[in-house]
Amino acid sequence: MNELDKEYIEEFKTYLSVEKNFSECTLKAYSSDIVSFILWLDGADCLKADFNKLREYLHFIQRFDYKKTTIARKVASIRTFYKFLFRERYIDTNPALSLSAPKRPKSLPKFLTPDEVEKILNNVKIETPAGFRNRVILELLWATGMRVSELSSLNFGDLNLDENEIRVFGKGAKERIVLVSDRAKNYLIQYIQSARKLIAPDYDTGEINDNTPLFINNTGFRLQNKTIRKAINETVEKIELPKKVTPHVFRHSFATKLIENGADLRVVQELLGHAGISNTQIYTHISMKHMRDVYETAHPHGAAFG
Repeated sequence: MNELDKEYIEEFKTYLSVEKNFSECTLKAYSSDIVSFILWLDGADCLKADFNKLREYLHFIQRFDYKKTTIARKVASIRTFYKFLFRERYIDTNPALSLSAPKRPKSLPKFLTPDEVEKILNNVKIETPAGFRNRVILELLWATGMRVSELSSLNFGDLNLDENEIRVFGKGAKERIVLVSDRAKNYLIQYIQSARKLIAPDYDTGEINDNTPLFINNTGFRLQNKTIRKAINETVEKIELPKKVTPHVFRHSFATKLIENGADLRVVQELLGHAGISNTQIYTHISMKHMRDVYETAHPHGAAFG
């Protein structure tokens, strides 16, 4: 890989991070996809690749045992890369405009029941300041449906607790307001007033202002997503819950519960920060499946249903 290619990749990573507000995980995946593509070009100029060349690369990667979701992501990476190059005027035409990915298999997101969520929340160890912080984080994930990257990015200036509101910056740096339950708000206030200052007692975290990170680690820096995932994993393992639970499962659970309780689909769309209603409609399928399962279990003729 030549120096120019390295510069394009570094600029692309900055674009994904700053302008697209991609998570660290997505940024790494997209960057890796583009590095693989450029290495496959074997010295050929990536700026001169045409649509046929891109299709040739897709045929090449389909020789491997990738899942359809992985191939779809690789296509998305290339499309985004060439969109970036075109926007920055490195190329006159975008060869990836008509590049299409294989259809992703449709699957319903996994979610937790309210009882399962409460079991997780009640088993988080809150005896330490960091443990109490973790309980607050899970309370917020359940109460707001935020993405974990959105939550870890929160600053004090994003809070409007008098109105039970939090400002969130989602994908593409799109701003929205999420609503906070009284219970989650009360936990958050306790964290701010007591636990936060005890998490990094040996470090000077400075005066709190609008740009100060809300959630910090034991060295006083912004809490990372992996710490939140670790806290969930430790609790789930302890209670032996027979489900894989991630921060995103809390998001799915939040949306599913709203739909089951009759929430308007457009409201759920706004709260989740979905660009289109089609992304939110998946939760109506979850709700229907849940109703079918309940019917088949509770109704005397349920087994014949459908």
